[in-house]
Amino acid sequence: MSKLKAVDPKNTEPSKPKILIYGKPGVGKTWTSLDFPAVYYIDSEGGADLAHYTDKLKKSGGSYFGVEHGALSMESIIEQVQALATENHQYKTLVIDSITKVFNTAITDEGERLQREGKKNEFGLDKKPAVYQIKRLINWLQRLDMNVILIAHQKPLWGTDKNGDRSEIGTTFDCWDKLEYELHLCLQIEKNGSSRIARVKKTRLIGFPDATTFPWSYEDFAKQYGKDVIEKKAEVIILATPAQLAEINNLLELVKLPEGEVEKWYAKAGVTNFSEMDSTKIEACIKALKGKLPA
Repeated sequence: MSKLKAVDPKNTEPSKPKILIYGKPGVGKTWTSLDFPAVYYIDSEGGADLAHYTDKLKKSGGSYFGVEHGALSMESIIEQVQALATENHQYKTLVIDSITKVFNTAITDEGERLQREGKKNEFGLDKKPAVYQIKRLINWLQRLDMNVILIAHQKPLWGTDKNGDRSEIGTTFDCWDKLEYELHLCLQIEKNGSSRIARVKKTRLIGFPDATTFPWSYEDFAKQYGKDVIEKKAEVIILATPAQLAEINNLLELVKLPEGEVEKWYAKAGVTNFSEMDSTKIEACIKALKGKLPA
């Protein structure tokens, strides 16, 4: 029997958009994001608790998760995303505003911890836990059957100019520098008079060609992406059952796997342990282990 598991690409379901947006303050990043359907809004800035924001959020059928709920903690945000991925709910869009503040807070906290313990902050040591956590977050965002908008601050982009000198050559988002490569789309939001414009900075989507612009509104984005996909109800991940977890732990006591094999399974499934794995994937692992039992 063949071990090949790929399927006809035309049988795969279109995924919900996962996008990163950035721009100067006041260009409409947050305001337009709240126009997306049924927003679960994570506010790490504490700036969207004003009445006109919360009124708009409530009108769309959304909910608010603020700093007082844990919005500045990467671990708390991951827990919320896990819950959104595995529980039945009415939400269709997740907005994290801003991912910049969450990421930089994690770096600051680690820098302070190193200082308290008298350790040198060398070679970006303070950034390592934040990068690890944002990678965990991305793994869950990719599994999450919701539209995702990560809002970031804008910062200068430094490089080498035509004279070979280091200078400011443009702008970019303020967060982990590889974040844009993990998502479908990266947009720079600009204000042009009374209009808001989205400029495509990085894309995997044919409908959003690189370096093109379009009006930054929900209706325009949905028209290009596909409103039927964006407004579809979220599907829930069925996690591994307690019985499956007990079975796989028992099998791991009986089967000696090559070093690093379990970690490869975790990486392939986008998880850090078996309890985060969905029931179908863990059943495949169980089957593989049973095949290795002595006859």
